[in-house]
Amino acid sequence: MASTQVDIKKLLESGAHFGHKTSRWHPKMAPFIHSKRGGSHIIDLTKTVERLETALDFLEETAAEGKQILLVSTKRQAKDIVKETAERTGMPFVVNRWLGGMLTNRNTIGARIKYLKDLETRLENGQLASKYNKLEVQRFQEEIAVMNEQYGGIKNLVPRPGAVFIVDITHDTNAVLEARKLNLPIVALVDTNADPTPIDYPVPCNDDAVKIIKLIMDYVEQAITAGKDKYQKKADSAQTKADSKTTEKVVEKQVTESKSSK
Repeated sequence: MASTQVDIKKLLESGAHFGHKTSRWHPKMAPFIHSKRGGSHIIDLTKTVERLETALDFLEETAAEGKQILLVSTKRQAKDIVKETAERTGMPFVVNRWLGGMLTNRNTIGARIKYLKDLETRLENGQLASKYNKLEVQRFQEEIAVMNEQYGGIKNLVPRPGAVFIVDITHDTNAVLEARKLNLPIVALVDTNADPTPIDYPVPCNDDAVKIIKLIMDYVEQAITAGKDKYQKKADSAQTKADSKTTEKVVEKQVTESKSSK
């Protein structure tokens, strides 16, 4: 049972039920459509709640296992919201351009990230300043800024994250394709114009309105935070047990040495 409970009234108030024009719909979204209104489809919010709670449960379990969840949206109205959620939860993110191979070509991407980290380290410890003039150092700073725009959110991304969360699968199709290629579980919002079948945990929902994106990301943050808390508790418990065993061994050794000396 997920720690995060979804409020259907908040979904309604945020406009989660507003789909696209009926002329733009995807037939495989039919099970999630409630009705038509004003030439647009209306999403069945009972299905949204059901699918969202299942997705949040999975995200919480993933975080509780200590795994990363890659948060993705290069969509203008969602990118800042997704970035803020990722930074608060300590998760990797992609909010600018999805570079080909971000997941599937880790050798090339990893080499670029290593170069970026090396430049940052050399700038911080003064190596660049001691070796180059001010103009050259400024150029390095500009290069670092550009690379952080591209790779900043995935500098600490592991080769195989536990899941990928995507706000709009028709906008970030490459993220879907690469995650599928690696068999990574995908959680995503799916509007009435998209095919939900490639998504492991599809959430039927409006994926355009800022208000609903913010609400969904709040739920995602709650789920990830709850999972990370569980992981930390397990880690603390394991450490306590390990410390207890170490103490017992020290005491046993002292007792043994005391008896031997008599």
